[in-house]
Amino acid sequence: MKKVLTAVVVFFVLGMGSLFAGGGDEAGRSSDGRVAGPITVLTNRTDLVDTLFADYARRFNQIYPDVQVNFEAMTDYSGIVKIRMNTKDYGDVLLIPDGVTPPQLGDFFEPLGPTAEMAKKYLMPTEQAYQGTTYGIPVSVNANGIVYNKRIFREAGITELPNTPEGFLEALEAIKANTDAIPYYTNYASGWALTQWEAHRSSVAGDPDFVNSLAHTDAPFAPGEPHYIVYKLMYDIVARGLAEADPTTTDWESSKARLGNGEIATMVLGSWAIPQIQALADDPSDVGYMPFPYNNNGIVSAASGGDYKLAVNIHSKNKPAALAWLYWFVEESGFAKETGGIPPVVGGEVPESLQAFADLGVNFVSNNPAPAGEEGWVDEIDREGEIGLWEPNFKARIIEAAFGARNETFDQIMADLNEDWKAARAVVTP
Repeated sequence: MKKVLTAVVVFFVLGMGSLFAGGGDEAGRSSDGRVAGPITVLTNRTDLVDTLFADYARRFNQIYPDVQVNFEAMTDYSGIVKIRMNTKDYGDVLLIPDGVTPPQLGDFFEPLGPTAEMAKKYLMPTEQAYQGTTYGIPVSVNANGIVYNKRIFREAGITELPNTPEGFLEALEAIKANTDAIPYYTNYASGWALTQWEAHRSSVAGDPDFVNSLAHTDAPFAPGEPHYIVYKLMYDIVARGLAEADPTTTDWESSKARLGNGEIATMVLGSWAIPQIQALADDPSDVGYMPFPYNNNGIVSAASGGDYKLAVNIHSKNKPAALAWLYWFVEESGFAKETGGIPPVVGGEVPESLQAFADLGVNFVSNNPAPAGEEGWVDEIDREGEIGLWEPNFKARIIEAAFGARNETFDQIMADLNEDWKAARAVVTP
């Protein structure tokens, strides 16, 4: 992917000057100034595109009757969109895919406004911003944790939610011993589900500046560091036989119903998954959500942040209509509430599904933006070293090693990652 995005940057450097000569903003308006014309919206919600999203389009058209909204939904969203970003054809409105670094945002996406001004109305405007300009607004704000089946926990005799890795492993052991449920389901075959673990580096650190600190260390995977703690738990779950028997045959879509009805006890997922699982559960009240099992001197933290950020293709031939959809979607659609997240507008209501976190006194951790002059450093180190913090690669390697499909230890994997990180940091940072 590194080569693809590098090629795109070169393309834009050579071509941007002529692409927008003549003022593209007039496109998408009818002769009387109304917002009009077709737009294509790219989405990862294959499960909602024909239902909820169709209703959104109908409601949007009550305000903008001259805009034709078309959807393209894809399961491997980031993978496909990143390839399409080598052309101009990547929709009019889209979710910013993983792997786009802050300095690249202006090459691909329409600027939405000064970040300081955006912060007065929207949550997390810094997450896809560069040099004081915001390029994307989250469709929802999520907390990160573990979805679990309350009934299975009760049947296993678990009366308190664990707040240490060893306590979580003991709970999974109790589930294995006392129920027929799969204690933990990796969803290994999906790839993307493994990346859900990465958010918990901040849950373990409990520090909003932790991610920025990664640019100043040569060994983020050393014992005792948040990454080591997070992925050691992943490794131990599989190595102790507390996951599904064959990770290569996992299936995301069916796993939601299986967790809901108690065939599966736990999965690491963002809070966005809660309503999807509840909708398929025999009893929706069985579906619970717990923070990552770790505490700093008794304080349990949960990483929180924006979901995918909605943006407008800088090549869109219908930017007025595209921007109208973007702002209507984040402000009026109700998508965040429908999907169990916090609305991205300042003052939005916290969903009931996260009330348990508040009751437990969980400390929500939202990453601070990088200091001036260090924007994009962590992403660049990640790309240069081909680590893949938000890619499934090394997570799959950990599971394969724990499963016995690789002849290497967890510490050997961590040592390799540290070596690659150190070498990349020497290239990227002064």
